[in-house]
Amino acid sequence: MSSSKTSWLLGTLLISILCFVSWKHSIIDVRGAFLLVGRGLLLLGLSTLMVSYFYPRLRSLFTSNTRSTSEYSEDEEAKQRQKQAREELQEKHSEKAFSYQESVLRPRQESSMRKKEERFYRMTGETWKLTDGEQLGEGESLGQSAHEDVDGTPNQEAVRRRKLPESATRLHPKPEVPPPKRVVVLPEEPAEDAEGVVRVALRCPSGRTIHRRFLKSDSSSVLLDWLLKTGYHPAVYTLCTTYPRQPLVIGKDISMGDAGLTTNVLWQAALTSCGTSCRRSRARM
Repeated sequence: MSSSKTSWLLGTLLISILCFVSWKHSIIDVRGAFLLVGRGLLLLGLSTLMVSYFYPRLRSLFTSNTRSTSEYSEDEEAKQRQKQAREELQEKHSEKAFSYQESVLRPRQESSMRKKEERFYRMTGETWKLTDGEQLGEGESLGQSAHEDVDGTPNQEAVRRRKLPESATRLHPKPEVPPPKRVVVLPEEPAEDAEGVVRVALRCPSGRTIHRRFLKSDSSSVLLDWLLKTGYHPAVYTLCTTYPRQPLVIGKDISMGDAGLTTNVLWQAALTSCGTSCRRSRARM
């Protein structure tokens, strides 16, 4: 600011000296000299006004051009840095996605496909496809076969390799024929007034009581058939006496009369599992 003031003062002084010298060597009078000085000052003021008005605008114009150029270059650099950062981030995401697919998604898909394949082969009955299989000619190692086939022809080697294992050529035994199923047939129930009638009342574990008439000449094993027919297997349940608590003597060669079942006695047998006592009550008819 001080330098500009100094320059203006020096300029004014030089112009004044120039005007004085011009007036001294000129033929103009004092009035003409003052007019000349006034015109010079007016010209100086106009030039100063024009410089003060146009100089800031010209300066701002040039500085704005240089500033816009620098800002444009800075924006380009920022865009380049952003683009590079985005590319690096995208590469990192791509690597993470690839590693996740290889370590997680692919094993899951392979496991799911194996399970579906195993389920399909089990449903179609082709479970042998799930095994690795075995080479024909079991019991022979590759070294032994190679050693044995040194002097053999290719045909002989192929015949040896086509040798089936003993498990495939062994004759399987015929399956045993199951014994015929025994059909329980009870004798016909005699009439109440028939001779030698034995009336038996069977109390089941469920609480119900079943009555049936037999002949004392019938085999006592019929009682076990009746027990089985009722729904209680003799291997699990048995008929017992009251006191002493013993199983009822039953056999094919023992009739009901020999087992103690008489015509004038009503037997009420309680059904129980093996190892548990039964009850029998006697009542006069």
